[in-house]
Amino acid sequence: MLDMKFLRENPDQVKENIKKKFQDEKLPLVDEVIELDAKNRAAITEASELRASRNALSKQIGMLMGQAKKDPSKLEEAEKIKATVKANADRLAELEKLEEEYEQKIHKIMLLIPNIIDPSVPIGPDDSCNVEVQRFGDPVVPDYPIPYHVDIMESFDGIDLDAAGRVSGNGFYYLLGDIARLHEAVLAYARDFMIDKGFTYVIPPFMMHGDVVKGVMSFPEMDAMMYKIEGEDLYLIGTSEHTMIGRFIDQTLDGAKLPLTLTSYSPCFRKEKGAHGIEERGIYRIHQFEKQEMIVVCRPEESADWYEKLWKNSVELFRSMEIPVRQLNCCSGDLADLKVKSCDIEAWSPRQQKYFEVCSCSNLGDAQARRLHIRVKGKDGKTYLAHTLNNTCVAPPRMLIAFLENHLQADGSVTIPKVLQPYMGGLEVMKQRNEEKAKLLYDFLDQSKLFKGTVVPEDRSLMNVPFITGNADLDAKFVKESKEAGLENLKGHRTVGGMRASIYNAMPKKGVETLVAFMKKFEEENL
Repeated sequence: MLDMKFLRENPDQVKENIKKKFQDEKLPLVDEVIELDAKNRAAITEASELRASRNALSKQIGMLMGQAKKDPSKLEEAEKIKATVKANADRLAELEKLEEEYEQKIHKIMLLIPNIIDPSVPIGPDDSCNVEVQRFGDPVVPDYPIPYHVDIMESFDGIDLDAAGRVSGNGFYYLLGDIARLHEAVLAYARDFMIDKGFTYVIPPFMMHGDVVKGVMSFPEMDAMMYKIEGEDLYLIGTSEHTMIGRFIDQTLDGAKLPLTLTSYSPCFRKEKGAHGIEERGIYRIHQFEKQEMIVVCRPEESADWYEKLWKNSVELFRSMEIPVRQLNCCSGDLADLKVKSCDIEAWSPRQQKYFEVCSCSNLGDAQARRLHIRVKGKDGKTYLAHTLNNTCVAPPRMLIAFLENHLQADGSVTIPKVLQPYMGGLEVMKQRNEEKAKLLYDFLDQSKLFKGTVVPEDRSLMNVPFITGNADLDAKFVKESKEAGLENLKGHRTVGGMRASIYNAMPKKGVETLVAFMKKFEEENL
C-alpha cells in the first residue's frame, strides 16, 4: 500500500510500476484515486473553514446576547447569526459524511495499487521469466531410477494418503514411522539453526482477525489462500508470517530495539485455489503443512541487508542437509502486490532433473506496516513506518521430497546427514520395513509370468520394479478384480514398492501374503 502523498506527487512513476507488473487494468485507478483525493482534501478544507467560522460566530452570538439586555435590537441580529450557524452545521455534517465516503473509496483503491518494486527486479509477466542467479552444490543424477516421492515414502510404510482422503479429502496426509520422525527432525533442526543465528523462537496464534488478514496480504492472495471460520471474524493462517507481523498491529516500536529477528513454527492451511491446485497423489501442493519461518521487523535503511541475510540462511540450511539448491530472482509479474523484491530458493530434484521451490524470501518494504499501522519511534522522537521481511526456513512435507530424492540409495534406503542424526536418535540410514515380506513378494516375482519382461534388480529393491503387465486390457482387468478382492489400494500405483507399502498401511494383518495369493490366482486364470 502506497503513501497517498507519494502517489499524488508521482503518478507517472506509479503508472509505470503498474505496467512493469503487467497489470494495465489497474492504470485507471491512479487517476481515479487522485481525483477522489482532490475532492476529499477540498471537503476537509471547507469543513475546517466552517468549524473555524462556527467558533467565531458562536463567540459573536454570546457577545450579542449580552448586549441584548441593554439593546433589544441585538437579539434580532443574534438570531440571524444563529440561523447561519445552523446552515453551516448542516453543511458540515454533509462534508463529514463526504469525507468518510471519499476516505473509504480511496483506501479501497489504494489496497489494489501494487507496491513500487525494487529497480533490481527482472521484468516479466509470470514465473517463466524468473531469473536464476546462482547455484549452490552440484546437482546429481544417480545411475539408478528415483521413484515418485510418495512411492519412496510408502516403501518405508511412511505415508497413508488413502486414509487421509477418507477422513479429510484430497490434499491431506498421514505421515507414519520414520518418515513422520524425519518430518519433525527437519523442523527441530531448522528451529535450532535459526536460534543459533540469533533469532528468537516464537509459537504464534494459528488464527487471526480479518483486519490482520487485510493488513498482511493482497486481495488475490487472500481469496486463493485463506480458510474462514464460519460465523466468526477468524481465519486460519496460511503461514506464521501473518500472525507474526500482525502481532505489531497499531503499535509504535522503540527504534533502539530494532531489528526484531524472529523465527516461528506453525501449521499452515491453504485453499490453493487457482491455476496450480492440489495434487491428485502427492504432497507437493496440499491444504495443510508445517513450517519454520524467518521474520524481520527493521528500520527502512536496514531492510536491503536483511533481505540478503535471510535468503542466504536458507541456502546454508539446505546445504547443511546436503541438498543442492539455487537462488531464483522473481520477476515483476510474479511478485505479490505488497512485495518490493522476492527470490525463491529451489532444491534439486534428481527424479525430475530440475529445481523446485522450497523457500520464498520477500522484502515488503513498509507495505504491511502502513496497512497495520506499525510505526517506529526514533531517537529524535519522530515516528516512521517499519519495514518487514519474511522467508521460509523449511516447510515439510514438501521439502522432504528434495530430501528423500537426494539421499535415496540404490537399495531403497535413505541416508541421514550428520546434522540431522541427533534429531533421529542417532540413526544414520533409514531402511525399508518388512524385509521378510518383501522377500516373499520377490520370490513370486522371480518366477511370475504376470510381470513379463520385468527384470528384478540384483539389490531386490522393491522401489525399482514397475507394476505393469504390458497389456492394457489385462491391466484394467487386474485393477477391477483387485478392487473386488478388497485390494483397492493397488489402483494408481506404478511400482511394486508403492503398491506393497500401501497394502501394509491399509491391511496390516493380511500384508503381502494377500497380494501374492491374489496375483498367483490372477496369473493362473489369465496367463
